[in-house]
Amino acid sequence: MTEVCQKISTWIDDHFADEVAMLQALVRKPSDNPPGDCTPHALMTAELLRDLGLDVDVLTVPAERVSAAGMISATNLIVRYKFGEGPVVALNAHGDVVPPGSGWTKDPYGAEIEDGWLYGRGAAVSKSDIASYTYALLALKHSAAPLNGSVELHITYDEETGGHTGPAWLLESGASRPDYAVCAALSYFVVTAHNGCLHLEIKVSGKSAHAAFPDTGHDAIETGHLLMAEIYKYRDTLRDKHSSVSGIDQPTLVIGLIKGGINTNVVSDNFSLRLDRRIIPEEDPQLVEQEILDLITDFADQHPAITVTAERILLSEPFAPTGNSQALADIFSQQAEKRLGMTIPQVGLPLYTDARLYSRAGIPTIMYGAGPRSYLEANGHRADERVGLEDLRHATHIIASSLNSLLGGKL
Repeated sequence: MTEVCQKISTWIDDHFADEVAMLQALVRKPSDNPPGDCTPHALMTAELLRDLGLDVDVLTVPAERVSAAGMISATNLIVRYKFGEGPVVALNAHGDVVPPGSGWTKDPYGAEIEDGWLYGRGAAVSKSDIASYTYALLALKHSAAPLNGSVELHITYDEETGGHTGPAWLLESGASRPDYAVCAALSYFVVTAHNGCLHLEIKVSGKSAHAAFPDTGHDAIETGHLLMAEIYKYRDTLRDKHSSVSGIDQPTLVIGLIKGGINTNVVSDNFSLRLDRRIIPEEDPQLVEQEILDLITDFADQHPAITVTAERILLSEPFAPTGNSQALADIFSQQAEKRLGMTIPQVGLPLYTDARLYSRAGIPTIMYGAGPRSYLEANGHRADERVGLEDLRHATHIIASSLNSLLGGKL
């Protein structure tokens, strides 16, 4: 190990208690999305970063863009640290989280530590990587590593609602244009691809009637039930499609929300559902959307007494390798293997993230961060979300050493 590498490693270990304390502060401040009023968390995070000696650009997203994304407020943070002339590497982690939900045995905002795990909403997804990225950068800074390039921290607050006021806005507005991007993930694999996602809201409009005279109305709930059956038939056909990307199998479809009705004694004139269709990297998102819209149109033609409409809520394209991303992935997997003493695979994920937005802009992008061997083990988006403290420590070492290798001229 070189003298600089030893300095980096020693600094991380000497300041690990401070890193854990930072993560606890991040978890204890709620930033649920929805409702998406995350500016207070962003401003608190900016102060934490300034207290660590980092300059922070606080960027407020225009109100009309925030409203279009269905949020209340959105503020992004960029930390820029230039070591020397060379490429810019952005490290992106999001501070917004899904609401806690039920079933917790710990306080969702308590950041309690038990048996080496830190519990709380966002502990793994992805407030842990706000901490790991910050302390990896600080380790490089305090070790005086002779690097050729810059590191930026992109801390955004709308990953749970699509990323359009976060990374998409940063890139479109010209606030940043990095040469490489690393986005939050877990520690035991490097992510090089993931699914896209389509969310549609489908509304069925009928004619209300007294329940004693049902034939005088047109039952939207009954028709909605028939429509759901057709959607599930379509879902079953997706089992014949398979992705060539390791970690991603087939497209999926879930009807995740339904509502409708007026009262128990009234034939309903309204029914709606929302569906989630995951799109594998080999599929064209526009064609996927169109095939579902065609299904809805064909169904509506068979039920002329009922009106059926569909509205796109979200269309996120898949994330796939771009440019020199393979070499970037190789550096992170090699450094992770050195630290963890095991093979670190390069995989795809069936979920979708903000990584796609950097890749879409032509930026070589991977995902790597702090966390256990799977999102199930982390309880991501479930009760008792958690991150292992040793995984947090390992990830911080791996990120710092990978940046040291990358900006030291290995790519």
